Amino acid sequence: MDNQKLLLAAEIRGELFKMADSSYKDFHSKLIPTVNKDMIIGVRTPDLRKFAKTLKKTKKRILFLDCLPHKYYDENNLHAFLIEQEKDFTICLSELNRFLPYVDNWATCDMMNPKALKKDKEALLFQIRNWIYSENLYTVRFGLKMLMDHFLDEDFSESYLELAASVKSEEYYINMMISWFFATALAKRYEQTLPFIKEKRLSKFCNNKTISKACDSLRISKERKVHLKTLIIN
Repeated sequence: MDNQKLLLAAEIRGELFKMADSSYKDFHSKLIPTVNKDMIIGVRTPDLRKFAKTLKKTKKRILFLDCLPHKYYDENNLHAFLIEQEKDFTICLSELNRFLPYVDNWATCDMMNPKALKKDKEALLFQIRNWIYSENLYTVRFGLKMLMDHFLDEDFSESYLELAASVKSEEYYINMMISWFFATALAKRYEQTLPFIKEKRLSKFCNNKTISKACDSLRISKERKVHLKTLIIN
């Protein structure tokens, strides 16, 4: 990293420490056990988003996106918010692919939802297929989340359920996202999704966690919840 980028990284880190909230750091660190507490500055998300807006359309934004890897959790979250500002699909995808290998927790992964990805669903689906078979845990999780966010509504195909079900892992944070995906699919596409539960096509953990999440959903009827509970794998 050249001197200009080092100076910028130090400047932005200093700004983040000025916004630090120790009580928030203590609380939030318990939610992301994969991140060392010492690597969390403790900037609240609304404050971080406001700060990201001050960097929009500036040279600092471009330079900071080039400052990988970052040291602190909050710096990674800032990076995620700066990617969200990108309106060009191709550039946004390129920035995501540069950043995803450095994502080391579910929170940074899940907070990224760039609107630019809606601009080319065909290219996005191609990229999702690459992401979900990555060797990187959180790249897989991000791919599944993008499949859930963008392909369960008007662009839905039953093949997308097959795609999500094809992901097999022992990783907790991947299996939680698979469960979240299928619980959302049950809420939006119940008839097409139910066979994956009835036929036990998911792991025991994912099957039962899917049912648990679905039963917590306000979008699924009581009658369907009663039926889903009969499909729990003991």
